[in-house]
Amino acid sequence: MTTAHPAPDLRTAASAALSSGIVASGVELDIDEFGPHFGAEIRGIDVAQATDDQVRAIRQALIEYKVIVLRDQNLDDASHIEFGNRLGELTTGHPVWDSGDVPDEVYELDSADNGFADVWHTDVTFMPRPPMGSILRPVVLPRNGGDTNWADAELAYSSLSEPVRRLVDGLTAVHDGNREFGYYLRHKRKGQGNTWDGREVTELVPVSHPVVRVHPETGRKALFVNPGFTSHIEGVSEFESRAILDMLYAHITKPEHIVRHRWRAGDLVLWDNRNTLHYANRDYGDNRRIMHRITLRGDVPVGP
Repeated sequence: MTTAHPAPDLRTAASAALSSGIVASGVELDIDEFGPHFGAEIRGIDVAQATDDQVRAIRQALIEYKVIVLRDQNLDDASHIEFGNRLGELTTGHPVWDSGDVPDEVYELDSADNGFADVWHTDVTFMPRPPMGSILRPVVLPRNGGDTNWADAELAYSSLSEPVRRLVDGLTAVHDGNREFGYYLRHKRKGQGNTWDGREVTELVPVSHPVVRVHPETGRKALFVNPGFTSHIEGVSEFESRAILDMLYAHITKPEHIVRHRWRAGDLVLWDNRNTLHYANRDYGDNRRIMHRITLRGDVPVGP
């Protein structure tokens, strides 16, 4: 295995080292790529004991690979949050959902309490500043099933034909959290949600984001629509909006754009929320599945 030499520019070093399976940023990471385009496992690091250089290298690997798996991590909520704070600024666990007796930064997805994610989505795009990234770990896993899939929205954009790329470059879409969480906020939380970006969420006002998002750290373009929260495209008819979105969703979720992860106890998975979608398989019957997620604060999506 070829060794990449350390370099002060983390992004340049990481990009240069992709073909050798090593990302350098003052340290070397042992990386096992999932495929030629995105997704990788980082081996040999205990994130609870990671050095600052290792944490910076993990973050840069996340930017390059979009989905990162670390195995055999021994984390509780406190150490999960501590690691997240070393990667960036954390948000509240969710704008409206009450996860009960867990820290404010944690969003608990419990299959016994409707905690499913079996629709393709990108986290919290119904807010003006969706999360930059998410960090997920299993707490209770079913005996089998419950895998999570990620789609590379950057690869999906680049593999569109040039005329279609020109079309979507100029479009804006509306993202509406009421479709999933409106009833819950109004009736279960009595209109008193959580604090997000410094204010209490009392209603879910639909927001507009560009259909094509420019990644603020790499400059690469990605499709930024998802079936979970995107309601329609602005400035076109309902029929045209549905046709365009259906075409994009079918394209984004083509098998060649997807990686799949089979969970094990001790796993920790990070993903870049700015250029991926994900879907959790609901194929474990009456068995219970509990996952804890924290999210890194993001910025306002910007188009081409």
